[in-house]
Amino acid sequence: MTPPDDLMRAVEAVLFAAEAPLTVHEIRAHLGDAEVRPALDALSDHYAERGVRLVRRGERWHFETAGDLAHLLRRDREEPRKLSRAGTETLAIIAYHEPVTRAEIEAIRGVQISKGTLDVLLETGWIRPAGRREVPGRPLTYVTTQGFLDHFGLASRRDLPGIDDLRAAGLLDPVDLALDRAESGDEPDRDGVEKESS
Repeated sequence: MTPPDDLMRAVEAVLFAAEAPLTVHEIRAHLGDAEVRPALDALSDHYAERGVRLVRRGERWHFETAGDLAHLLRRDREEPRKLSRAGTETLAIIAYHEPVTRAEIEAIRGVQISKGTLDVLLETGWIRPAGRREVPGRPLTYVTTQGFLDHFGLASRRDLPGIDDLRAAGLLDPVDLALDRAESGDEPDRDGVEKESS
């Protein structure tokens, strides 16, 4: 087999670096409008029996794993790490009250949060520091990120569910519902049906 020439090597490099399949025109644009079809055909032959192949799909060219080796590349899907209850509550507080300080999060939750909770949320890319509050001690504030919106399918924070939506979805704890009823003066009768306060 003859060694690849400079044009073949250049076409190969362009295709390996490409994020998506490329047309002949797109490949030529990288190489000063060189005639690349013979190089593509030669590369396709060169890779025909290898672990990766140069293939043409429609008018676009790209490298892909040889079909008979695809089973070697399958991996068990890594389960995303689940947030702890503290992480979930902290994320919700930040989302609904941003920008918010650690002390404000703790005041709303009623318990101290560990540094690890904020670290996990920072690592996921769902929150970020947003500067310091102009009060004594200048505490750091936190806000949600575009990654948070993307992960939860929200266009903006305005799309966050309201209290009625959360209640309807059954996402509020019975304790939360009982507290809400006690504050509103509504108490369930023996059958579990709420009585309206007079």
